[in-house]
Amino acid sequence: MNNVIALACLVGGVLLLYWGHNMASSVGGELQNAFTGSPGDKPMMAYIAGGVLVAAGVFQLVWKRK
Repeated sequence: MNNVIALACLVGGVLLLYWGHNMASSVGGELQNAFTGSPGDKPMMAYIAGGVLVAAGVFQLVWKRK
């Protein structure tokens, strides 16, 4: 059961990272980055949430309870 949850975290995290990259690479994201110098709040939140989910999934897969 823990492996299923870990794999779900990994898949969800990778999807969030991909979605954040698509938001940052869109025309609106590129324009916002050109004017403000940052990709925006939504892509950054997707990057952060995706990174946390990937880290949690890897941690659950690597760390074995006795």
